[in-house]
Amino acid sequence: MSKEKIAFVGVGRMGSNMARRLKDCGYEIAAVYDVNAAAAKEVAAELGAQAATTLAEVTRAADVIFTVVTNDQAMREIFFGSGDTLLASSAGKIFINCATLSPGMHAEVEAAAERVGAQTVEGCMASSISQARNGTLYLMCGGREEVFRKVEPILKLMSVNMRYCGATGKAAEVKALVNMVMNINTAGLAEGLGLASALGLDLTMIREVFSQTGANSRVLETDGGDMCAREHDCWFSAEHAAKDSNIALDLAKAKGLRLPLAAATAAQYEKMAAEGLGGLDKSGIAELTFPGRHLHK
Repeated sequence: MSKEKIAFVGVGRMGSNMARRLKDCGYEIAAVYDVNAAAAKEVAAELGAQAATTLAEVTRAADVIFTVVTNDQAMREIFFGSGDTLLASSAGKIFINCATLSPGMHAEVEAAAERVGAQTVEGCMASSISQARNGTLYLMCGGREEVFRKVEPILKLMSVNMRYCGATGKAAEVKALVNMVMNINTAGLAEGLGLASALGLDLTMIREVFSQTGANSRVLETDGGDMCAREHDCWFSAEHAAKDSNIALDLAKAKGLRLPLAAATAAQYEKMAAEGLGGLDKSGIAELTFPGRHLHK
């Protein structure tokens, strides 16, 4: 049986590296599309793909279409926009939607796709650019299980770990929780290191102590050094951290729960955006806590 033809909508740093990985694994990348047409042309030339100028062209070119967009609004535009959408002539196609979106958005897309004979899978990612390129993503998947099983061989090539979370929306719920806790940990680490700096403590020593005690966390490993060195090249932006924290807060509100730590963390990342720092990596939250930096000059 011949391999499915693959297409990507959204070929930023994550989408383009996912496409490169599947190309390396022997799949044809038939088409790519991005609102940044120049970027799409560059990736298309590299992968021998069509640089589609319409969303309908993407759907026609491939059997499986990955979407890697920024938020609910971007997702709504590619599936429900006026005129050109991915759902045109999409019967028999499978969409794997990888963005961090609200669970309701995934459900809307699934329902619309099924009305025209297409299918969808959630492929939520909890990894970064290098993992996308190397096929070592952690994937949280959702949707109809029989559809997930159809594309599972493709997803296995992209991931070191993969978990089927349940019906459509469940993977998005799990991803919201992952990012909520990660963001809280990041904000807490920034405050701890900021206070250590104000006290005149050696930050290398403090990070070592943190790593051996209850203050340890995954973000200490990934972000601690960057916070101290003020190296905030963007892997996961503060703007996205704010968006994702608010997805979790919306879920909590719907269940009648108060999450004060998540709310405070979202407010910190929203503050970064308001201060013009939203394009920094999430580690840039340290600019709000360290003495002598953005808010404490």
